[in-house]
Amino acid sequence: MSIQFRQLSAGFSVAGQIDVAQLEQIAAAGFRSLICVRPDEEDGGQHASSKQLASQAAAIGLAFSYLPVAKGTRGEEQASAMRHALATLPAPVFAYCLSGGRAANLFSQVQMPEPAAATESENPEPPARLACGAASASPAPADDARFDIVIVGGGAAGIGVAASLLRREPGLQLAIIEPASTHYYQPAWTLVGAGAYDVRKTARPVAELLPAGSSLLPHAASYFDADARVVGLSNGARIGYQQLIVCPGLQLAWDKIEGLEETLGRNGVSSNYRYDLAPYTWELVSALRRGKAIFTQPAMPIKCAGAPQKAMYLSCDHWLRRGVLRDIEVEFCNAGGALFGVAAFVPALMSYVRKYDAQLSFSSNLVRVDGQRKLAWFDVKDAEGNTQRVEKSFDFLHVVPPQVSPDVVRNSPLADAAGWCDVDHATLQHPRYPNVFSLGDVCSAPNAKTVAAVRKQIVVVAENLLALRKGLPLPKRYDGYGACPLTVEKGKIVLAEFGYGGKLLPTFPLDPTIARRSAWYLKTSVLPTVYWQLMLKGREWLTATSV
Repeated sequence: MSIQFRQLSAGFSVAGQIDVAQLEQIAAAGFRSLICVRPDEEDGGQHASSKQLASQAAAIGLAFSYLPVAKGTRGEEQASAMRHALATLPAPVFAYCLSGGRAANLFSQVQMPEPAAATESENPEPPARLACGAASASPAPADDARFDIVIVGGGAAGIGVAASLLRREPGLQLAIIEPASTHYYQPAWTLVGAGAYDVRKTARPVAELLPAGSSLLPHAASYFDADARVVGLSNGARIGYQQLIVCPGLQLAWDKIEGLEETLGRNGVSSNYRYDLAPYTWELVSALRRGKAIFTQPAMPIKCAGAPQKAMYLSCDHWLRRGVLRDIEVEFCNAGGALFGVAAFVPALMSYVRKYDAQLSFSSNLVRVDGQRKLAWFDVKDAEGNTQRVEKSFDFLHVVPPQVSPDVVRNSPLADAAGWCDVDHATLQHPRYPNVFSLGDVCSAPNAKTVAAVRKQIVVVAENLLALRKGLPLPKRYDGYGACPLTVEKGKIVLAEFGYGGKLLPTFPLDPTIARRSAWYLKTSVLPTVYWQLMLKGREWLTATSV
């Protein structure tokens, strides 16, 4: 069987698990050294062990090194050993693990420059780059690195639009600025909090998801110099571009609620808005038999505006099935004035509010938490606009934090008056800097901040940016499409799809206001596959807009 591998530099490539019979192919391809990054005991050891491979490698003249990195870790402790191996092993080097991702991550850590003391140099060293496909992964030259297109953010929007662009024009010099090593499928976290999804399935290494031909700059963006067409990085480098795509997501402002950070993950306080906390939500829900459960929603905008109430519905459904809901007082405290922003879906949602006997408290904003005393304080505004601080006790508190534009965008020339990246709502092009586009949660378009919105925005940005590069009119228009699968019970969903102005935009010829089992299947089984296998790979499914 032919070996598929990714060349990360002239002297280093990665691949998934190999067997002894493939060693001669590796040697014949010109590799002189082999590095095993997969632990021998992983998955019960049902694969060729490092000892087996080392023995055969030596017999055919391949140097060998064993640097095991466990699943779900970055392997920081092996970075020093990897650095030594690359300095001493004959090149080119072939490294492998289960999929190649951990080997690529380990290589990226070795390529990242050590933190240096601040100097007054006017020409700071640019960052190292992890490249996918045939692009070079060697450190950038002393002059500032420059690319055709720079994408700030390696989330759903960043990886998706990169894949879309490179499928259209594979020769583009494209870089993604993303400091995180792990990528998350966040839409499933509400299901995790209801015990209906394995949280481990929502996380994958960023390096495994990048499209071939892209370069990863593993640092945070620290500033935008839009006039000079430069993005500054947290390590002091300046990265130049012809076109810029801004999509770093938004910032969860946990600190805006006094006492919250000190009690998150204990004392009955949780949130489905974090990977490590969603399983704790389920732990609390499944253990509660009686008492007071409070679910909160902050002021808009937030990502997935339906997620706060989805947590309530799924929790109540579980308690109802267990026969304990009658002993649990449920309250939904919403800083806004309506249950949902699109009126057509409110009657269906209200039927479930009544079914679960939940109390709705509007204009009620969480401002302080004392987890040890099981107390929460809300600023409650009356009809005349007067605000009163109200204390409430709880046994279980599900918190959705306030959400703001990231500092790097909010404090930049790209921001609008509210701090979001300013865009034309139809073309997603910046009104003052035509070579800048934005999509995802950070852009100023007044659409629902959902992955479904990103799926359609990707095509608009990719087509419009490439037209701009050719001097052509921008061909695509975004209609504000967003979707919120409102999980009203385990097994049924109201599939809310809508665009600008609350216009209903259903994908399927069914009444979208009715809770359906088919929508549950779509949410739990179809959409994760669409996300990982289509959207992040530039394969566009149902992406046409109605404008």
